[in-house]
Amino acid sequence: MINKRKKVTKYRGSHTHGGGAKKKRRGSGHRGGFGMAGTGKRADHKKLMAFKLYGKDYFGKHGFRRHTKKLLIHILNLEDLDKNLNKYLEKNLIKKEKDMYIVNLNELGYDKLLGSGNIMNKYKIIGNVSEKAKIKIEEAGGLVGEA
Repeated sequence: MINKRKKVTKYRGSHTHGGGAKKKRRGSGHRGGFGMAGTGKRADHKKLMAFKLYGKDYFGKHGFRRHTKKLLIHILNLEDLDKNLNKYLEKNLIKKEKDMYIVNLNELGYDKLLGSGNIMNKYKIIGNVSEKAKIKIEEAGGLVGEA
């Protein structure tokens, strides 16, 4: 055959392009849906077939996906520092010189010291400290220095 007409040309003017009744070509509903639709997720139709082909993991939800990464900043409040002072001293994370406690926030594993709560002791803080915490430490007779 030398010149074959395209099917589109052949079907011009035929109203349904060889698809039978109008309803039959409307959407995927006439053939039962897309892909694995009708495998019995809801109606027990072909559940065994799905198990054989894909295993038991085909049904149900599996895990989750975290959408955003949160920037983790490890913070410490003044009241927590005062409360856990003995624990830090036992583990040698804080040093004591005369009446002042020397605290290196990086060695403790914290990024910033915040000013929530009150303190009873004098501290020399090395690391990132908020303004409120700095005022409270200096009022108690302590010092604040950057690392």
